[in-house]
Order: sequence, then structure tokens, then C-alpha cells
Amino acid sequence: MNGSPVPSAIEVKSLDPLSDSDWDRLVLSHPDCNFFHSAAWAKVLGRTYRHKPIYLHFSQQGESVALVPMMEVRSPFTGRRGVCLPFSDFCTPLLFDKAQAGPVLDKLSELGRERNWKYFELRGGQEMLPPATVPATQFYGHKLPLSGSSEELLARVASPVRRAIRKAEKSGVHVQLTRTRDAILEFYRLHIRTRRRHGLPPQPLSFFLNIYEEIVKAGQGFVVLAKRGSRFLAAAIFFQFGKNSVYKFGASDELLQEFRGSNLVMWEAIRLLLRDGASMLHFGRTSLDNDGLRRFKLGWGTVEEAIEYFQFDIGAQAWKSNGHNGSGLHNTIFRTLPLVLNRFAGAIIYPHLD
Repeated sequence: MNGSPVPSAIEVKSLDPLSDSDWDRLVLSHPDCNFFHSAAWAKVLGRTYRHKPIYLHFSQQGESVALVPMMEVRSPFTGRRGVCLPFSDFCTPLLFDKAQAGPVLDKLSELGRERNWKYFELRGGQEMLPPATVPATQFYGHKLPLSGSSEELLARVASPVRRAIRKAEKSGVHVQLTRTRDAILEFYRLHIRTRRRHGLPPQPLSFFLNIYEEIVKAGQGFVVLAKRGSRFLAAAIFFQFGKNSVYKFGASDELLQEFRGSNLVMWEAIRLLLRDGASMLHFGRTSLDNDGLRRFKLGWGTVEEAIEYFQFDIGAQAWKSNGHNGSGLHNTIFRTLPLVLNRFAGAIIYPHLD
């Protein structure tokens, strides 16, 4: 009796991006990949926080169906869960065949039960979820297409941004684009001050030294420093993967903000990325209540979008909503702590977060 062929089963293979060189090749074959999907980022997270990588390759008859990078976060204080991916602004599962979203989600739920997760979290991926799914957390995202000449890009930014760039140049601010360990250390000096100003502990120094070893040193990222005389005013770290780039970290000296070092840092980074052939710069996520940072990013002529995180409760077998997390008492506490105590708090707290 003739009939329709029975579809072959989907195969699922777990790859270790810390040692398997095939992961990046697979990721780069998908048009929506970004730096957070890369093996270099997995190495930074694994070596800093000891999270277990569970990077899944779904295939059918030898063809890729989906790539889902997960890290298992285990903590006696915050529990065990799977995250795609911790400390990543966005990291949507990469679907080659959207019709297979259901089997992919079923496998993640099964994996969560096997590994005793409280939930698994997807940082993006709404298109693969049921239509009524509500995000657990939301942020703003901002993307800048890198097309045309630097003069054309500059003409598209807001006039206050252009004035800030000119002011920095006229004030004697000089910019260095570098890939040295010393630049990372100089960034970190500004970073710990910036985090305290925002009421947050800084990530441990080991995190940034691992970024240097696995990303910057390997040519997948760079540091931009702004200096006036003998003092550094601002700094930022950028990542690159394929033709996509990410502005991941920024820091500045609050006492020298009048010289607009952060604006010149961003502009020189954009010019470098344009020369390097990058096609997109993502400005990372922005909290919904951070109007100042949102205005800064919009001023560069970016396209605003929603970044949404989705959490699937393993026990309840349902998608859940936690609402927006705003600032609170802990922000006030961290603003008043001495820098050395803020750094100590960061080293203790971050391994339990995601």
C-alpha cells in the first residue's frame, strides 16, 4: 500500500563549545546568530562561573533543525535552572526550521525534568512559542545598521550627539582602540566606579580577564579608551562575530563627564567597525526604567526593539511571568559601599546569578 513517507525522527546531540570546534561553524550558518552564541562567550562563562554548558544541536536526516545553547546554573541559594544564556543580553534559539519549534521545546522541558531544573529561560525566541506566551522580563534593545560612509552615519545621529563628539575633540580628548590586557584593567578601574554609581556590584575581575584571554586576545573584541591629559575619562568593550557586533560594557568617570568622552568612544568604535566590514552594531539591553541610557542609545540613530525573556516552569509545565524588576533597597546599599567591598560583593554574588 502506498502512502506518505513517515518523517524521520529529530536527533539531538549535545556539543561542548569549550572543546568542540564545530560549534561556531554551525552557528555561523544561521543568519540570526550573534556573538552570544559563540564558543568564545561560552568559554568566558564556563571558566568564570563554572556553569555547565549544554549546547544542543537538533538535526533531521543530516540537516540542522535548531541550535540551542544552554548553561546550567546551579546554586544552593538561587536553585538550579537552564538559561539560554546567562549574562547575555539576548540569545534566541537558532531555528533552521520553524515548524520544528514544538519538538525543540518538548526536548528542553524533558531535559529540565531530567536535570531537576526549576525552569528554563530563553532570551528571545517569541516566534517559536505559543501566541499567548507572556515574557517574564522585558528590556529595550537598540540596533544600528552599519551602511554607507562614516560621514553618512554621522549625519543620521541626533544633533546633540554630534555636538558632544565635537566638544570631546575640541577639549583635547584622545581615543585609543586597543586589544591589550592593560586596556582591560583600565576599563575595570572605571567599571567598578560606574557600577557603584548605579547601585550595583561589579562583576569579578576574573570575568574581564577571561574576556581578554578568550575574546579580545583572539581578535573577536576590542577596548576603546578615552583620555584627556593623563586621565582616562571613559571606556567601552565591544564584541565581534561574523558581521555582527555588540557594545557590551561601558564605563566612565563621573567627575569628567563634561568632556563627553563616552560619545567619542562610541563614535570611534562605530568608525572602526564600519572599516572592518561589520553590518550591524547592537547596543545591548536597556532596563525599561533607564531613560538616560535609552536616550543615549537612541541618539545614535538606532532602531529600537523589545528584548523579551521567557521562563518555562518545569513543575507547572507552563510559561510564567515575573514582571519587571526595578531598582530597590539593594541599589542604595551598593551605592554607599566602599569600592573594595563592592568588588568583594560582586565576586560572591555573581556565581549565583544569571
